[in-house]
Amino acid sequence: MQGWIALGATVLVAVAIVEVARRIMTSRMASRWPFTAEIVRRCTKPAFATAAIIGALIGLVAVNQGDYLARYEPTLEHGLVLALTAATLWLIVQAGYVGTDIWLDNLAKLGDPEDPEYRRLRTQVLLLRRLAAATAAVIAAGVVLFSFPGVRAVGAGLLASAGLAGIIAGLAARSTLGNLMAGLQLAFSNALRIGDIVVVEERWGWVEEITLTYVVVRAWTGPRMILPVSYFTENPFEAWSRQRHEFVGTVYLRVDWMVPIEEVRQELYRFVHASPLWDQRDCVLNITDVLPDGTVELRALMSTHDWASNWDLRCDVREHLVTFLREHYPSALPRLRAELVDPTKLTGDGSGRIQPEP
Repeated sequence: MQGWIALGATVLVAVAIVEVARRIMTSRMASRWPFTAEIVRRCTKPAFATAAIIGALIGLVAVNQGDYLARYEPTLEHGLVLALTAATLWLIVQAGYVGTDIWLDNLAKLGDPEDPEYRRLRTQVLLLRRLAAATAAVIAAGVVLFSFPGVRAVGAGLLASAGLAGIIAGLAARSTLGNLMAGLQLAFSNALRIGDIVVVEERWGWVEEITLTYVVVRAWTGPRMILPVSYFTENPFEAWSRQRHEFVGTVYLRVDWMVPIEEVRQELYRFVHASPLWDQRDCVLNITDVLPDGTVELRALMSTHDWASNWDLRCDVREHLVTFLREHYPSALPRLRAELVDPTKLTGDGSGRIQPEP
């Protein structure tokens, strides 16, 4: 009975120490160091778990040899060591997340979160910390497994045939390792970043998340596409936000040859210059093609600060120009022309074709 009491007492003391530290960081230190709130938010639960397990291990020392609990001391100690390994891993990973979150928040305050350099650094940091967490989890799993004598014997046999085991493991994990390498390639080659606007499978969207194995692209219409990381290293895709201030949209109109080009150009300038979506860089109207159906193609170019504004401005310009032509220059609307010939003046040329008389 004394062993149980000692065990419970040490656990309560350890948990109480963590609770006191948490209250101090929440009340007194938060005013001087705001980042302590992030530490408390992420590390409280793993800290409680780690402290409780350490307290239980210390409590086992107080177990008397004749106590009922002493019979199970080796088993309990082994189980607590395994639990401590998992809790310590949890605490270390959360502490690493706190450090990277604080660094990214400070970086965002110093600059623009939409800046390509910030998005590049954010993508690399998030991917690296996921890789570090996965590596730590693998190491912890190895420590746990090799704490069992039976597993150590199997491990020795595997190490004896490490060459064959490595080949088999490499073949089995080829896809996973390929995605992992592709993710590192994307992050450090600056080819894809979180927040980038891309066109994938003919669908517009922006990169919402990049993990070690897959990329989440949120489509313009709402649904999310989950694509393997290797997709972006093996297939071409359009990147619309690789550099800042490169959002230039186009609006195409097919109109009749009678369209007054200069009047339409001036109307476009007037409308775009008055729009709050325009970034005051590019605004151009040109005839880009003469089509076989008897119409000409007008192309209007306009620029914006971001892709969403570009989409809205293109829709506004298209609607306004259609309304402007319909109300002020209906003769410029597309029309079908045909030449009427008097059928009494049609003659044959001996080849079966009918031609009008000269």
